[in-house]
Amino acid sequence: MDIRVGDRLEMKKNHPCGGKLFLVLRAGMDFRVRCEKCGREVMVSRVKIERNIKKVIREGELTDA
Repeated sequence: MDIRVGDRLEMKKNHPCGGKLFLVLRAGMDFRVRCEKCGREVMVSRVKIERNIKKVIREGELTDA
């Protein structure tokens, strides 16, 4: 899966604060992501992130126009 720094991830499950969108701060074997609702940063393994992604939102990408 092609995930880059700066991408926004919509996850299948909510963060405990209720947010579903996360900003990718670091990509590699582990990902550092920030919840866009509460601002908490979390390190998560690539396998776990890829299993729980619903949608990848890229900066500069047009949405249903």
